[in-house]
Order: sequence, then C-alpha cells, then structure tokens
Amino acid sequence: MTTETTAANAATPLMGITTDLKLEVVVIPVSDVDRSKAFYASLGWRLDADFGFDNGFRVVQFTPPGSPGSIQFGDKITNAAPGSAEGIYLVVSDISAARSELAARGAKISEVFHPQVPGAQFQPLGPDGRSDGADAERASYGSFATFVDPDGNSYLLQEVTRRLPGRVESSATLFGSVTDLVGALKRASAAHGEHEARNGGEYDEQWPEWYAAYMVAEHHGTELPR
Repeated sequence: MTTETTAANAATPLMGITTDLKLEVVVIPVSDVDRSKAFYASLGWRLDADFGFDNGFRVVQFTPPGSPGSIQFGDKITNAAPGSAEGIYLVVSDISAARSELAARGAKISEVFHPQVPGAQFQPLGPDGRSDGADAERASYGSFATFVDPDGNSYLLQEVTRRLPGRVESSATLFGSVTDLVGALKRASAAHGEHEARNGGEYDEQWPEWYAAYMVAEHHGTELPR
C-alpha cells in the first residue's frame, strides 16, 4: 500500500456509517493507583473520578487540559502489564511551551526533537534517529517530545498547528484552550505581516477578515490565504 493510497483513504468518509463513535477514554495499566493519581494530579490534569467498590474494583479518571479525551486507571480495570501503554498522543500548539510546563511540573520528559528516521518519535526518551530541536521549518506534525509516568507508560507530545485536509469534520472552528487560540493568532499575525509586505506594506483595513480566514483555513487544513 502506497503513502498516497493510505492518505487518500484516510480522508475519504466511510460509506454507510452514520453513528458518531467518539474515542473518549484510554485505559492505562498501573501498579500503584495512589502513586499514579498523585503523578497525574501534579501535571495539572483534571481529576474526573475516583470510585472504589466493595469487590476491590477502583477506577480513576484524569483529563489533560483542553482535551476531549481522558485516561483511566485503577484496580481490576485491565489485565495489561503496568507500564505497557506506549505512544499515547498529546497534541499541542506550541511544543516548547508544553514541554517546559510539563518539566516544571516534574515530568521526566525529553528535549524537543524532530525525527530523522521514521518511527523514532515512538521510542520513550531514546535518542536514536532523532535530531535536537523542533523541525527546522516548524512544519505541523513535525516536532515532538516524550515523557513517561511512574510505571513507564509513555506519552508523545506532537506539535500540530495545521491539520491535513479531511482531518476536521465539523464546520465549526474550535480552540481547546486560551493557549491554542493565542498560538493561532500569532501565526495569523506573522502570515498577515508577509501578506502586507507583498502588497506594498500598506495597512490592511480588512485584517480582521484576513485573520479569520487564515485561522479557519489552518484549522481545517484547506488552502491558506496569501
């Protein structure tokens, strides 16, 4: 199967499917529930639930800031070996800022890097196939950092600023946090500065409309205004 075929299939809606299937929770295996609870709380993630039952079952749920999906762990919740969850994606709009905040909160996190070898981003804290720093062109999907929880379950931070075509279904343009919105405004501002320069450097009275068009196009992965 070629890359072109895979990309085309990914952007093609499946015929006949009308029911929304929203991936909401990922279960991760841990060895010490209270230790894990303290760790995720220290990252600033929202505690949604901590329910215990007489038969020993316990479920704890946390949601990362700005995320529509959550993680769950607990007792009698999975038979997977503790620490065996790998490559859980956390998408961010500013990889450097996200990495710095997680490090400040005590996460054992790699430096920002970009892969030189396909798949190098999935090796927790491993240097092989990676180059230091963000992608030189700061291409969307191109910059990463990794960290692990106390059991070794691994997370992959990926900087995404512009979605590939077909990756956003809704006609709405939504930002998950103030940080995401600020990042979008900064990128629109930089692009608008180039737009004004190409047009003789004159002040653009229609800049609000231009910003809006740029931010919507970037969010949905369509052609950006120039």
